[in-house]
Amino acid sequence: MSILNEYDVRQTGNLEFLAKQVVEGFIIGLHKSPFHGFSVEFAEHRIYNPGDSVKNIDWKVYARTDRLYTKQYEEETNLRCQIILDTSSSMYFPESPKQKGKPFVNKLAFSSLAAASIMHLLQKQRDAFGLSIFSEELDIHTPVKSSTQHYNLLLSYMDRLLDNPTRNKQTSAAKCLHQIAEAIHRRSLVIIFSDMFEQTDDMEQIFSALQHLKYNKHEVVLFHVVDKRHELDFEFENRPYVFVDIETGEKVRVQSNQVKEYYVEQVKKYKQKLKMKCLQFKIDFVEADINEGFQQVLLPYLVKRSKMM
Repeated sequence: MSILNEYDVRQTGNLEFLAKQVVEGFIIGLHKSPFHGFSVEFAEHRIYNPGDSVKNIDWKVYARTDRLYTKQYEEETNLRCQIILDTSSSMYFPESPKQKGKPFVNKLAFSSLAAASIMHLLQKQRDAFGLSIFSEELDIHTPVKSSTQHYNLLLSYMDRLLDNPTRNKQTSAAKCLHQIAEAIHRRSLVIIFSDMFEQTDDMEQIFSALQHLKYNKHEVVLFHVVDKRHELDFEFENRPYVFVDIETGEKVRVQSNQVKEYYVEQVKKYKQKLKMKCLQFKIDFVEADINEGFQQVLLPYLVKRSKMM
């Protein structure tokens, strides 16, 4: 069960607490799984690489583990990571239930907690991270830092978003991703959280923006954040509905079963095209269903990080 089913992420100040809970639970599960070889404790040490100074080797750790680790100091940074968060109105789907106090999860809440959890891991590993937030414009773009003060600042940006859901806020992903690509000057790991729901005419521009990130030598992971049950599989009761486009306000009345087959087919084609383009550009495409846990996000992050070290 997702931790989001137990807590309401909208409560100010909960994001840091929940991120710690997610990471701790993930690490415990990781140590019990076939992936226990991944190290997520880099606060004091990192694996010795040929060419590193031998004076920093921790021989006590070597005696216990039979592996060479070097002591790592706070000012050292192994990795630079820019996390990009899509905050267009479609990311607020599904909308909050009418019952007050009832926990719920939407795509932005899931993405924010996933991003906060990755930041928590990055901080533990003495890596530097920044945050970019976009919808119609690039609203926030921070430099990368590894300090606790910086981490708390980025959490406050995401808390503010969760507390103020906005309708009719469309997406200009292509323009914003181009701006971010120009702003990131040193090779970085770029992690994108987005549903990638764009007008069909804009898709080639989106692909061009993703390619721009790769052209600048960045490693890119795209987490395609969806409510799989509703947005991909179109699982609705067989009755009339009025569907409202959260970004434009446009309404359409349909009988769900009359359009399900066509809808599912079109969404499948769209997702397949997106996956193929990511494969072409050597971008990691990861589907992230908001109704599942956070291993689907944190494990691909660790795999990517291990390949970049």
